[in-house]
Amino acid sequence: MPRSLFDKIWDAHVVADLGGGSALVAIDRIFLHERTGAAALNSMKAAGRAVIDPARVFAVTDHIVDTRPGRTDATLMPGGQAFITETRAACRAAGITLFDVDSPDQGIVHVISPELGIVLPGVTLVAPDSHTCTQGALGALAWGIGSSEAEHAMATGTLRVVRPKSMRVTFSGTLRPGVTAKDMMLHLLANHGAGGGAGHAVEFVGEAVRALDIEARMTLCNMATEFAAFTGIVAPDEKTFEFLRGRRYAPDPLPDWSALRSDDDATLDAEIVVDSATISQMVSWGTSPEHSTGIKGTIPFSADCKALDYIGLNAGQAIEGVPVDAAFIGSCTNSRLSDLRRAATIVQGRRVAPGLQALVVPGSSAVKRAAEAEGLDRIFIDAGFEWRESGCSLCFYAGGEGFRPGSRVISSTNRNFEGRQGPGIRTHIASPEVVAASALAGSIAAP
Repeated sequence: MPRSLFDKIWDAHVVADLGGGSALVAIDRIFLHERTGAAALNSMKAAGRAVIDPARVFAVTDHIVDTRPGRTDATLMPGGQAFITETRAACRAAGITLFDVDSPDQGIVHVISPELGIVLPGVTLVAPDSHTCTQGALGALAWGIGSSEAEHAMATGTLRVVRPKSMRVTFSGTLRPGVTAKDMMLHLLANHGAGGGAGHAVEFVGEAVRALDIEARMTLCNMATEFAAFTGIVAPDEKTFEFLRGRRYAPDPLPDWSALRSDDDATLDAEIVVDSATISQMVSWGTSPEHSTGIKGTIPFSADCKALDYIGLNAGQAIEGVPVDAAFIGSCTNSRLSDLRRAATIVQGRRVAPGLQALVVPGSSAVKRAAEAEGLDRIFIDAGFEWRESGCSLCFYAGGEGFRPGSRVISSTNRNFEGRQGPGIRTHIASPEVVAASALAGSIAAP
């Protein structure tokens, strides 16, 4: 019987059919971060349970670390330092590898896992973070879980999971110049809604997807959770194998993963086809990623009134030219070296608009070092951007550092919810190129 890529990975990991659509699934990799890591490990210890295989578990400090230059494990979040120190102690006691604040491998979990070759085609990987689906770009089955599920996975090497349905999203044809993976997802969300993938494992296919490099595929899969999907996944190909070759945790030689693809006549539960030529550079106008439009477009007259009240715009208004107070390039969506290179190309030799706050936060310490070796840091600094240490930073508000109250921010992040980047902050999400161009213009602008 023809099977999809999802079917193949799922079937290979089912330990037991539990009935009612649920199965006990073997888990190959588990990632923790400092906001929940200590809580899960300490809860296990209190219950008398041990981590069954510490070599499969990794932890990182990324969510609440200070990203300002010269940082220590002190945080701007009140009481945040305890999260870091307790996670450090709990990982040491459990024998878990921790990529700590001062580690050369530190960074956002979904950035460093591919960098180090921890995620591999065909594995199952979980973490207490909704954007774990990012790692499906490498052909893995990766999804976000809760802290108690992390405990179960660490103690047993398994999880009880309700089998999701399957969906194929085909981006046919080729993208227009300047259109990115971020634009692909915002277009999908604008046309099919933030709930369009609910209950499904989404496989991204098509000529436009195959043309993307691995880092761009990560952006695509990252926002599968904004589509309400269980996960996003892209079949591994020669680009995947080349990306993984020589990575620290990747096997040498690499296995033959060529069979990890959907059979030609595999039937999935749902299908969406997008003509890639219809996608333009996108930007959000409201308080959900589905509230997005082409940068040359206008806010629809059917727009959600509550969202417009919060964002301070009007139906029918052009989105280009809306003034912004701050620009943020970073997050697990768009903070990799290729993202920074593209943004630097736009800002080189130019200056950020007067009075505008602009930040670049690399996704990992390795990305930061590579960018500095290429001189990208100087390009951003000379243009008026702050150049930061790696971490999640101002992707979300953790009660510490924030933008000026009431600021309108153009951001390369994945969510524009009310208060996502701070109380009263109005966020517009877009590609790094659009963020860079807008920082120069002082208003939402096309590159």
